[in-house]
Amino acid sequence: MQGLAVVLFPIALMLFALVMERVENRLRKLLEPDPEVQQYLDRATNAEVSDLTKLGLPAAAARPRRTRPAAKGMDVAQAS
Repeated sequence: MQGLAVVLFPIALMLFALVMERVENRLRKLLEPDPEVQQYLDRATNAEVSDLTKLGLPAAAARPRRTRPAAKGMDVAQAS
């Protein structure tokens, strides 16, 4: 009986690792932001990001945006 457990343990461990890899890949796909969301976050001001966290993406995107010229070479961290 002990010999069988020694043989089955590595097989069970490899199957568990394969299942966990599939779960991880599915979770990674779910957590990747859509290109539209990434574009919104790249261009959003601090107030718009605050609205996004309070209201959620659909409500924040529906609010009228103030247009401002995009500063080239400046990221969100530098702009705030």
